[in-house]
Amino acid sequence: MTLLPLVVLFWPIWLSRQPEQQSPIWKRRSLILLISLLTARYLHWRVTCSLNLSTHLSTGLSLVLLTAEAWLLLSGLLPLWLAWRRFPDRRSEMQQLKQQWQNSSWRPTVDILVPTYGEPLQVLERSLIACCHLNYRNSHVWVLDDSGRNEVKQLALRLGCRYRHRPSRTSAKAGNLNDGLRHCSGELVAVFDADFIPQQDFLDCCIGFLQDPSVGLLQTPQTFINADPVMRNLGMEPWLLPDEESFYRWIEPVRDGWGAVVCAGTAFLARRSAIDSVGGFREQAISEDFVTGLRLRRRGWKLLYLQQKLSAGLAAETMADFVRQRQRWANGTLQSLRLHDGPLGRGDLRVGERMAYLEGVVHWFNNMPRLVLMLMPLSYGLLNTVPILISTDEALRMLLPLWATLLLSIGWINRGSRTALLSELTGWVLTVPLTLTVFTNLMGRIGGFRVTPKHQRRDQGSFSLMLVSPLLVLLLLNVVNLHGLITVTSLNSDVFDSRTLGLTWAVINLFSLWIALRACWDPPARDPAPWQAALLPAALETSDGQWASCQITALSESGVELNMPGAMSSQLTITRLRWTDAVPALPVVQESRQGQRFALRWQELSDRHRQLLILWLFCRPGCWPDRQAPPEWRALMALISRLLILPARRPFSRCLTAQTPLQ
Repeated sequence: MTLLPLVVLFWPIWLSRQPEQQSPIWKRRSLILLISLLTARYLHWRVTCSLNLSTHLSTGLSLVLLTAEAWLLLSGLLPLWLAWRRFPDRRSEMQQLKQQWQNSSWRPTVDILVPTYGEPLQVLERSLIACCHLNYRNSHVWVLDDSGRNEVKQLALRLGCRYRHRPSRTSAKAGNLNDGLRHCSGELVAVFDADFIPQQDFLDCCIGFLQDPSVGLLQTPQTFINADPVMRNLGMEPWLLPDEESFYRWIEPVRDGWGAVVCAGTAFLARRSAIDSVGGFREQAISEDFVTGLRLRRRGWKLLYLQQKLSAGLAAETMADFVRQRQRWANGTLQSLRLHDGPLGRGDLRVGERMAYLEGVVHWFNNMPRLVLMLMPLSYGLLNTVPILISTDEALRMLLPLWATLLLSIGWINRGSRTALLSELTGWVLTVPLTLTVFTNLMGRIGGFRVTPKHQRRDQGSFSLMLVSPLLVLLLLNVVNLHGLITVTSLNSDVFDSRTLGLTWAVINLFSLWIALRACWDPPARDPAPWQAALLPAALETSDGQWASCQITALSESGVELNMPGAMSSQLTITRLRWTDAVPALPVVQESRQGQRFALRWQELSDRHRQLLILWLFCRPGCWPDRQAPPEWRALMALISRLLILPARRPFSRCLTAQTPLQ
């Protein structure tokens, strides 16, 4: 065996010594070329040397496997080749444009639209408090209530918002936004979903970009104040990043380089005349945001992307809701292919723009070949058939260089926004339901719009039968298949020669299926408030009127956890806590204690104190960090250690979201 193919692994290792965003563009391009050449080399070998054409069954399975591999590899090259072009990071010009705008006389009126349909009042209140306390004051907050609840109207009026409930609920969110547009007249329009909380400087940072009259929309990233179900259920909050991180830190900037920014439906600022020029938000489209952005681009408006986290929302809180949300996104994106103003429709889109938009559609089709890779190892033990002819030497020469290069490269080229292996392993829970969604969509059955439930209290943990059932079936089949490979001795020569690959593949499948099953367990959530990790110096007042130093380790709207540096008498109780000048000392009551660690609950807070707490927790400029994915091997070890343990969600063991440390 020649070692030359393995020498290429030194290149991504060498590149990783310097972050991609700080590297010259030739390094990124060299890696794209290397991955492309290794992919072409591997696929040439697969087509010419590895097909098992000995029987009709083996021929069919071989061709299906080859098709699945080729689809995934070639579709994976599409975003890489889109990244060949330089793409901007507009954070570098944000301060300059902000200063330029503030020095001008332009002070546009901004209508802030908050569409809502049934979200809990606590969720909506956070968003409205934040919208009403933006630094830029020439704005009006509109609560567009499609549920017509009196309590929402009272909340809106109490906070000084304008309230609108349309008489007929048609066309879901797009219809609600269009109805709101007919009743407001601001020069600019900002849109936030009811669970999204803008930072106080959102408009200050964004308006400067719309000084250019050709800019129709500025999109900002989505981030979240709670961990998504995969991270939380596996107890991997410090080790995993939400899958949206890769989209907003790499894919969306790459599309910005082609002028093909995707409107994400929330946390964006648009020019009213641009929205009016395309007839408002696209109705009869499940993904009204995606299609509206396409219509704006076709009309010649520029869509820009500012890679600065200026708001945060709520991620889906159960695995079933997480999957349904992705199914809705898939349905909406695939539906756009049928629309005359979708990515395949006629119009003034350049080839690069069209490819950038279509890359987002291809992403959903990838679940079908992934399912093939999940099922194919069963052919070894259950069907006594080899779908790929490969020796150990060929695996080392052909397979290993490509997959090892991908494993070493993905984290670097994605700028630390995702891992290569763990992102795939934890994504297995989505493969079956998303494959069904793609298939039914292609058959013409398109689901409707459904609001993702938020702020749910769960007194008991649970599985979703819809998600677990296919995974259990696959797990059982893989156990039988593995048993057959280990115990059966009467194998034909092809199967016997490929037993090592079959065993490896089967073990990886079992491992991945177990991860997916573990991720489906939603633990109890008796406190639905999202908790933020912290390391903050603070002072607490005890029942004798004395103040003592402490350190806050976690904070939420419902309470706080802290450590005391010294012993505190059990006869004393903690009455108030102070940690910042922006929030007055708040009354607390002890919930739990472990040595010098205390879990406290806020006592009844006044409206003013509650507003100040929310503004400090979620609206401070720069409070949401760009976390870097940890080293793959360390994250994998952490995952393995958690697979047999259900994470406890109680005081001192909470699900925490990271915030930028205070300086």
